Amino acid sequence: MAFIQAHQLDIMLFMSGICAILAYMALITDSLSRRRKSILALMGLSAMLLLLFDRYCYLYRGNTGALGFLMVRLSNGLVFFLSIFIPHLVTQYLKDLYRNEGGLEYIPRSLLICEVMFIAGTVLIVISQFTGLYYVIDAQNVYHRTSGYPLSYIAPFLIVLLQELTLIKYRKRLNTRLVRALLVSIALPTLMAVVQIFHYGLSLTSITMVFVVIIFYIFALKDMGRAVKLARRNELESYKEAEKREAAMFEQTAEALANAIDAKDKYTHGHSTRVAALSRRIATLAGHSDRECDQVYFAALLHDIGKIGIRDEIINKEGKLTQEEFEQIKLHPILGDQILSSIRQSPTLCLGAHYHHERYDGTGYPEGLRGDAIPQIARIIAVADAYDAMTSTRSYRGKLTQEKTREELVRGMGKQFDPKYAEIMLRIIDGE
Repeated sequence: MAFIQAHQLDIMLFMSGICAILAYMALITDSLSRRRKSILALMGLSAMLLLLFDRYCYLYRGNTGALGFLMVRLSNGLVFFLSIFIPHLVTQYLKDLYRNEGGLEYIPRSLLICEVMFIAGTVLIVISQFTGLYYVIDAQNVYHRTSGYPLSYIAPFLIVLLQELTLIKYRKRLNTRLVRALLVSIALPTLMAVVQIFHYGLSLTSITMVFVVIIFYIFALKDMGRAVKLARRNELESYKEAEKREAAMFEQTAEALANAIDAKDKYTHGHSTRVAALSRRIATLAGHSDRECDQVYFAALLHDIGKIGIRDEIINKEGKLTQEEFEQIKLHPILGDQILSSIRQSPTLCLGAHYHHERYDGTGYPEGLRGDAIPQIARIIAVADAYDAMTSTRSYRGKLTQEKTREELVRGMGKQFDPKYAEIMLRIIDGE
């Protein structure tokens, strides 16, 4: 206590600077709401003024000059007012806290009573300036407490008590650490005020106000940080949900389009869906990632989209096609590529349409690519497409047996089909 009393003027000046910095930091903190920013800035500014005016009380004490006369009276009056104004700002902070983080749709009655007590306490301070209710200043310009001085503690004490009771009553609506910190920080100046009664000449209450402001500012930032983190998490979840909805919509649209393509040929109903499912299974067994398997699936689902541009009488012709008609059929990979290549967000989508009729030995169409020069997606789809074509009834023949289909796949390995994916197809046929 002796050290504080000996150096308290310097301590007050130092801490007033801290309060000024906190007030400025509150004003420029973008993560705080406008109301909370104003409350915290006012708390910092009020604590700064409280320390400065309390310091002036000591500096001008006994100064009988005009300036000393004015400063002693002004400083003491403002110290009393700011000592109740800061708890009033705490009330405003709690109201905002329970309205937002606490989710209360009403203002607790205890906080409304706090506002009434602030008005009553302010009125008593004004009265004391003219009646000497709390203190008097003698001819030597020295401050003296009067018998009514204890009354100055009633309003601030009741405000703090009601704030503490509010925090306890609604403690489950706020973070536990925050509630504990607020309980301690709000009570601290009041406890110091009691100590100050017995240690006249010390300004413990004013000094501890700084810690209140610091704690409130720190926890305001922490709360806003948690709020921002929660908002970001909710935004991310919303984004993921939107992404899922978009993916589902894309899949449904692709399936609807595939069904429309298959509907052009009465013999190929469900062909695109079956090829897509089988292509994904081959890709999965080949060890491709989920993303790659999805790319294979959608490319396979739309691999025959170019048939939209082929005349129905050619597609549905019974029996063998003429050379001219076959040349028309051979255009559907190019037409499919033209349609799907415009979807720039899915650059792999057109690969299945464009290259699924290429052969591993280079004798396919439309470009006659060979081996690994054929895109991987197309090599997978080629196997699945051939399998489904062979095991389905077509206009020019009946469906083949599994044994015959297996023989054709073995015969085509290294010629029509990539051996790797044809081997996987054989394993699927064998039930592995």
